[in-house]
Amino acid sequence: MLERYEATLSGLARRSRLRSLSSRSGLDFASNDYLGLARSKRMADAVAAALAAGTPVGATGSRLLRGNDPEHEALEAKAADFFGAERALFFGGGYVANFASLTTLPQKGDLIVLDELIHASAHEGARAGRAEVVETAHNDAGAVDDAIVAWRLMGGTGRPWIVVESLYSMDGDLAPLGELTEIADRHDAFLFVDEAHATGVYGADGRGLAHDLEGRDNVVVLHTCGKALGASGALVTAPAVLCDYLVNRCRPFIYATAPSPLMAVATATALDIVAHEPDRRQRLARLVALAGRKAEALGLPASGSQILPIIVGDNARAMALAAALQSRGFDVRGIRPPTVPEGTARLRISLTLNVGEADVSALFDALAAEWKRPP
Repeated sequence: MLERYEATLSGLARRSRLRSLSSRSGLDFASNDYLGLARSKRMADAVAAALAAGTPVGATGSRLLRGNDPEHEALEAKAADFFGAERALFFGGGYVANFASLTTLPQKGDLIVLDELIHASAHEGARAGRAEVVETAHNDAGAVDDAIVAWRLMGGTGRPWIVVESLYSMDGDLAPLGELTEIADRHDAFLFVDEAHATGVYGADGRGLAHDLEGRDNVVVLHTCGKALGASGALVTAPAVLCDYLVNRCRPFIYATAPSPLMAVATATALDIVAHEPDRRQRLARLVALAGRKAEALGLPASGSQILPIIVGDNARAMALAAALQSRGFDVRGIRPPTVPEGTARLRISLTLNVGEADVSALFDALAAEWKRPP
């Protein structure tokens, strides 16, 4: 009965792609807690105060039943104001928010144009929906334009949806949002921007790389709460009519138990911290600059962001390097296909305020030593 599952796992092991869970240990060069807010005393105090005031731990039901708490609505109002959108809708996580939005908002007869390296949740949502789907080369605005033109020539009459990350989670590079906005406007298309790794870190007061675009009729933005904001959940910011449509037609929203109202409290507090403590972004920027210099000194490219991929290529070699760094006290994780394309297994170095400049220097000293070892 279990043989086919065992065979699949054995095959993954032969290709150095077998995954397993491991606990946290060593200096944090793996998490997405970019601003160090996951252990914020201010956020913990806000949650404790909410508990003391009677806020329940669980929502107890979907938002459309008895699960709609004042804390959810307060967060959504604050988020809409903070990001400059007409409305915001709170989901349980970034994966479900991407999946939910892309299975619901693009309609039959529409076209979804996906960057090939966008989050798996966007790929899954697009393909589970009703619209036609096409992938384009990474960060190639011309390819996006060509895909829409070709679709129109083939008789496409619906609305195009251009779907990208503003900061890519495995490569650390930025989307050409200016060019993509021009393409969206020219083709009467929607632009869907996943800000998961930019929210809190980039833009005015940490409002994200798409902040200047929010509030437009053709822009939908996703902000995750479990990365730089240090909590959990996700916010979709969009025109009010699209948020109302999600409330009425989005099955992952309608039928899911609402996120904990305590996470709404924590996220609302995180937005206040991001707005009023710019020194966190400044300190992170210094770590990014230092890591970039250290990488270039080793002959490796710098990404320019808090996500620094070290491309190794071979799966086994990438995992061996990660294990060696972990044994030296640095929590660096290896990333293998299918999360990244075949032949691009890598170390994903994530820079957070959970480490300091001396830690970054020590990591690259260790990486230099391990890199020179024969495989």
